[in-house]
Amino acid sequence: METREFGQAVRRWRDRVAPEAVGLPHGGRRRAEGLRREELAGLAGISVDYLTRLEQGRATSPSMQVLEALARALRLSDPERELLFRLAGQAAPGPGLVSSRIPPSVQRLLDRLTGNPVVVYDAMWNLIVANAGYEALTGASAWQGIERNGVWRNVVGPGPAAVHTPEQLAEQQEGIVADLRLTAAKYPNDPRVKKLVAELRTSPLFTRLWESAELRAHDDRSRHKYFDHPAVGRIGLDCDTLIVAGDDLRIMVYSAEPGSEDAERLELAIVLGTQALAN
Repeated sequence: METREFGQAVRRWRDRVAPEAVGLPHGGRRRAEGLRREELAGLAGISVDYLTRLEQGRATSPSMQVLEALARALRLSDPERELLFRLAGQAAPGPGLVSSRIPPSVQRLLDRLTGNPVVVYDAMWNLIVANAGYEALTGASAWQGIERNGVWRNVVGPGPAAVHTPEQLAEQQEGIVADLRLTAAKYPNDPRVKKLVAELRTSPLFTRLWESAELRAHDDRSRHKYFDHPAVGRIGLDCDTLIVAGDDLRIMVYSAEPGSEDAERLELAIVLGTQALAN
């Protein structure tokens, strides 16, 4: 890893990103117009201490997930992302690996959906990024490691964040496991997919669904889902899943009928969640 060059590049890219461009307030006195170190760390989901060590060349082996998170947070172009990986001594993921890259065009779309809860998953159903609205509904920022995997959460772990009947949950579990089977077939040489499946196979339910003769594709039609928020009560939202074909991303967008009670509750939940994060 070219530690000096890597740290200099990250600092240079951090200095050029305006806070407003990534949804952060510009308030307060700043020595530079770009992002503060703690702001970039928060956007990338890493600690300030780790980012400091990366920038100073004292941490020398960032993972692929950290590099992708930095590239997204810094709004790097494709050539810049390639350079970031090369400076870290790695090759950017190629077509034979599951990508967690969010293209700039998709990022611009996400930036415009601030009033809607939005979460983005990769083809393995690993959570890549969630906005303030989704955080207000689910508390997703507290999820760590395998907890950020949608298959694990739905089949092995605590279950989905939304309220489901037993029938709805069973249907969702069948669909998401079937979708992971398709991903495993599409990316047979990605060791991360094999590792995830091996970990999930410790669950008898997952194993039964994985070995089922039926292959029901994950249903991406619009659904109406309910969330129980501790402060504002139950919120009913439409959920639409958008697929970014080239990068195999799953973007889930939640919305409420304008002017409805659900829209008002959602708006209040987002305000409360933003205040909690600020404090």
